[in-house]
Amino acid sequence: MAGELNDKTPRTERGRRTLRKLLDAAATEFAERGFHEASISGITRSAGVALGTFYTYFDSKDAIFRALVSDMSAGVGKAAREALDPSMGALEVERVALRAFLEFASEHKEIYRIIDEAEFVDPESYRAHYETIGARIEERLKKGAESEEFLPGLGTPEAWALMGMNVFLGLRYVIWAREGDPDFQEIARRANAMLANGIGGSAE
Repeated sequence: MAGELNDKTPRTERGRRTLRKLLDAAATEFAERGFHEASISGITRSAGVALGTFYTYFDSKDAIFRALVSDMSAGVGKAAREALDPSMGALEVERVALRAFLEFASEHKEIYRIIDEAEFVDPESYRAHYETIGARIEERLKKGAESEEFLPGLGTPEAWALMGMNVFLGLRYVIWAREGDPDFQEIARRANAMLANGIGGSAE
């Protein structure tokens, strides 16, 4: 996000609070109206700040959208980091990281619409979002291989396969949640069991 703001990065706590209000308001505005129907005035009204204040932080609607995608991507990473502990084994890390992602998505359901729109509104941000998350997962897989909990040689294909599983579990159990669905703990446990044991069976 700081890269998007450049010299407009706030230097005071008050400025950082105002920026947070703008980003939160933008998340609601873009999620409810879509990028093309969303407006800067709608964002500032929702944030409770003057229109001129917006331009203290952003040059355009495109700029705040890019910053929002970056902010959401950082939020996903922060949620995982805060849930993890250095003492956890590699498999436990993946289980806890998935649960943290599902919990984050449940609190920020707008992330799915906004990230999907980024593919067309700002493809560079869209690609950066997934490449950043994929790189984080790949790093975890390599650490798991180093500790001999995972197979050696795991890399980008496996990381992106795992990311795809997590994204679509969020779509099904957060965005399309149904009564009677298992809780996030159980979803993460079952996904983790699949990672540990695979799904192949021997025919009798």
